[in-house]
Amino acid sequence: MKNLKFILFFALVISLSACGDSGNSSASSDTKTPEKIAIDESPNTTNTSNENSPTSTSSDVEKSEQTDSQTKEQEATKLTKKDAPSTTKEKVKKLEEKVKTATPKLTEKKTELETKIQKEVINNNTTTTTPIEKKVEKTVETKKDNIIPAKTKIKEEVKKDTPKKPAFSHSSWDALLKKNVTSSGKVNYKGFKADLPKLRAYLKLLAKNPVQADWSKNKKMAYWINAYNAYTVKLILDNYPTASITKLEGGKPWDKKWIKLNGKTYSLNNIENDILRPQFKDARIHFAVNCAAKSCPPILNRAWTVNNLNSNFEKRAKQFINDTKYNQIAADKIKVSKIFEWYASDFGNLINFLNKYSNTKINSDAKVEYLDYNWNLNE
Repeated sequence: MKNLKFILFFALVISLSACGDSGNSSASSDTKTPEKIAIDESPNTTNTSNENSPTSTSSDVEKSEQTDSQTKEQEATKLTKKDAPSTTKEKVKKLEEKVKTATPKLTEKKTELETKIQKEVINNNTTTTTPIEKKVEKTVETKKDNIIPAKTKIKEEVKKDTPKKPAFSHSSWDALLKKNVTSSGKVNYKGFKADLPKLRAYLKLLAKNPVQADWSKNKKMAYWINAYNAYTVKLILDNYPTASITKLEGGKPWDKKWIKLNGKTYSLNNIENDILRPQFKDARIHFAVNCAAKSCPPILNRAWTVNNLNSNFEKRAKQFINDTKYNQIAADKIKVSKIFEWYASDFGNLINFLNKYSNTKINSDAKVEYLDYNWNLNE
């Protein structure tokens, strides 16, 4: 664009200077014209004077000639001065005519140049628009690409600088169980009462570390089993001394909603019957959760973890089924815990399930009876 505008300006200057030169040359030639007239007319005047006075003496002639010469010069000067204004006007008129003649031509040239410029500008815009747009798109994409890694890098740096949160552990609950529960499952509630601040701290830890979707099945099960047992102990301690858990909450302590985990409020029944049983579908869960009663499968004196879950399931099932305090097994007749009656759907074929762990082989047609349940406190 800048080059084209410069060409237009240069063309106008050349045209105007050409007009100026032609005007100056005509003006110079016109200026000389009066002088020629004066010179040409001088001899004619002299000749006329000589012809009119042939009888004059030579001195008179000389004087007369000088006088005539001076007179003619004065007349010529007057004539030149008199004609000067008219000559200047003629020059101006001629220049005006030339300008008028040149103006249309210059206008045409100007129009042509403007048209060319417009065409070239349009062509340039047409050819450069697409690449520019592509370039802009590429630039924007590049910037976007650069932003994402930058954010990722910042997050990585923050992760490096931020102290790692200690991994969630049931170790504090494990220590309380080892201290206050015997290997046979008898609970020292007085000892737990003395350690109540530690128990509260563990329950807060459970609340701050709810089950995560990416946890393994065993890790989730261990979490809920420990939660059930710890909150059962807390319920007894809040009402201790008591003869039985059935004496609490109008005989329905398992329906009370007071356990706050993961932004929700649960009851003991919610944990057992809405989470553990339906989600994990493992009958051995019944040998892990403890209801604080003497006929309930004994509470393990260690915390349940992802590493010991399966091995403890097997051990607790075998111990409970073969312990005569809870079950009496013979080949043709069995008297078993009411747990097998209450949760019959979890165990499927009872004889087949018991034979997996029983030291005595039970006949498929053996008679089945259920023992009374002792709800006295398991201390």
